[in-house]
Amino acid sequence: MARRRARELAFRALFQSERGGEPLLEAWEGIRSDLSEGTGDDEAYGDPLDAEGIVFAERLVRTFAEHQAELDAKLTDVLEGWTFTQMSQTDLAVLRLALTELTYEDLPPEVTFEVAVRIAKRYGGEESGRFVNGVLARLHRDRQHQDHQNGDRPRDPHDHDAVEG
Repeated sequence: MARRRARELAFRALFQSERGGEPLLEAWEGIRSDLSEGTGDDEAYGDPLDAEGIVFAERLVRTFAEHQAELDAKLTDVLEGWTFTQMSQTDLAVLRLALTELTYEDLPPEVTFEVAVRIAKRYGGEESGRFVNGVLARLHRDRQHQDHQNGDRPRDPHDHDAVEG
């Protein structure tokens, strides 16, 4: 549960930054400050967020901030007929966060997909869950195809000694 809540917190930072035009790390620091002071809507996220969850959320936010251009380029490549300005800001934040996790975290893609779709359904529009699932599935297929062409073995999420390419 802590990671699901952490993802929602990271989503909130991305969404707030994009929507309000605030630099991402400033938005994150504001959210962290609200949590520390007990003024945030922590209860809206369900179970209390533990220190490990906050560290995970911060890692996602900072990783996205560091690699935003690269991640956005990957998204742009698979978004046929869509631009970021045409998309729901909710869907965009969910996709950016999920792609960050797929690219830089050593977690099973299925988990990332499931949580991203849940967040999209919870905070987005009627079709957000299906849209996010479709884009993530295409990103994952493209990545597997590229790995296969490069001669890389498929990533086994249970093999913690495997090195990501």
